[in-house]
Amino acid sequence: MVPKLLIIGHVWPEPKSSAAGSRMIQLIQGFQKEDYEILFASACAKSDNAFDLSEIGIVQAHIEMNQPSFDHFVKSYNPDVVLFDRFMTEEQFGWRVSEQCPNAVRVLDTEDLHALRKGRQQAFKDGVAFDRSYLFNTHAKREIASMYRCDLSLIISEVEMAILKEEFKVPENLLVYLPFLLDPISEEFIGKLPLYQQRQDFITIGNFLHEPNYNGILYLKETIWPLIRQQLPKAQLQVYGAYASQKVNQLHQEASGFLIKGFAEDVHEVMANAKVCLAPLRFGAGLKGKLVDAMLNGTPCVMTTIAAEAMFADLEPNGYIANDPQLFADKAVQLYQQETVWEEKQAFGFNILKQRYDKRTFHGSFFSTLRTLQLQLETHRQQNFTGQMLQHHTLQSTKYMSKWIEAKNS
Repeated sequence: MVPKLLIIGHVWPEPKSSAAGSRMIQLIQGFQKEDYEILFASACAKSDNAFDLSEIGIVQAHIEMNQPSFDHFVKSYNPDVVLFDRFMTEEQFGWRVSEQCPNAVRVLDTEDLHALRKGRQQAFKDGVAFDRSYLFNTHAKREIASMYRCDLSLIISEVEMAILKEEFKVPENLLVYLPFLLDPISEEFIGKLPLYQQRQDFITIGNFLHEPNYNGILYLKETIWPLIRQQLPKAQLQVYGAYASQKVNQLHQEASGFLIKGFAEDVHEVMANAKVCLAPLRFGAGLKGKLVDAMLNGTPCVMTTIAAEAMFADLEPNGYIANDPQLFADKAVQLYQQETVWEEKQAFGFNILKQRYDKRTFHGSFFSTLRTLQLQLETHRQQNFTGQMLQHHTLQSTKYMSKWIEAKNS
């Protein structure tokens, strides 16, 4: 029989808008390679940027929260695997899946460790260094509980794997490291990319609804970009990203070369024609899709430690890592002006993609783990008593809260 996968999406995938959207498409393609029948369902409204999953043979369905219709829906589909897109989705639908399809393997795709991102953001707002007290926040309590209730959680960052195991003591058999899963790039593809002399301008990119990105743009505008312009008075910075609001668009300033471009229909085109990518993130988590896009298109980067986290391991980065604004600006100018340095950093980027993000490295081991889990599901769950305990209390609390909302709305 053809195995069935149900993906419950927090949002509909937008691979042109966010790294999370690209990540979801990568996961879908992995399951398709294993000949899964796939149904993608979400309670979220579709935006104009949503990818049409039917183009790649995926059935789509709209579902409702706090409605018994989902119980009938999931029981009728009877999936072998259910993939929850972020812990909030597992909170909403996990107990219903557990009741209606107890033998389905429950997999959580974390996207990034929300507790880490939120903790860093709060520490930044408080103007203090991030420490463990900021990590053990409300999001952590919810997120870790969700991981225990699931049979397996997909972790995109080695740093976050270590935090989960060392700080939160999450058992290793509940976690699997699965970074971005990319097709290998050929020498022919690299040979067709624009050369140093053919490129111009700086670039930064990121979904503006994502607070770390918006904060990074403000930091560029107010602090870093003026330092770059002092040395390169004719330089321009192209700022791309989905969902540019009025507060983003008002940062546009032709006189200073700070240009808000908005949504990039083709990220590869705009990235490949830029000379240097800037990523001055001051808080965040996970892996940064903008850095992957830069490496794929041979565009060296200047980035903060937060942006670079977990991207390179012990390999040379595709640019410079700097947290001091003046050093950041100096390194950006150096990359922009020195062709030999630029070419060296570009080559490092191609090597990183090959060594760390080739999907062939991870595909086989992940699906081997999944198949073993399916065969030993009962034993796996018996060994996870904390998960059973949390599942029990969730069924008692979340279930009846949902039923109260259901009754209230009827």
